[in-house]
Amino acid sequence: MAAKIKKGDRVVVLAGKDKGKQGAVTQVLPKENRVVVEGVNMVSRHTKPTQAEPQGGIKQKEAALHVSNVAIVDSKGKPTRVGFKIEGDKKVRVAKTTGEVING
Repeated sequence: MAAKIKKGDRVVVLAGKDKGKQGAVTQVLPKENRVVVEGVNMVSRHTKPTQAEPQGGIKQKEAALHVSNVAIVDSKGKPTRVGFKIEGDKKVRVAKTTGEVING
């Protein structure tokens, strides 16, 4: 099945504590139906000192969001659903609001 949201897509969060925030998708986890968005859903990790990180301490990192809680941002800056269309011999992603092809 083709992916509606891919790495590098600009998305907006639809639900949760970070509702309304925008960011780029840095990682897609298709088996868990989750995505990691840059600067969104930050959590604190308490890390022990290691050779690579001798200081240790509390680190901030992004946690995964469920894919249903994010939507791609179209050219007008609005959240949109994603559809598919055949152009020539290729299957392309299309924004439902504007009908434009989503590059990527």
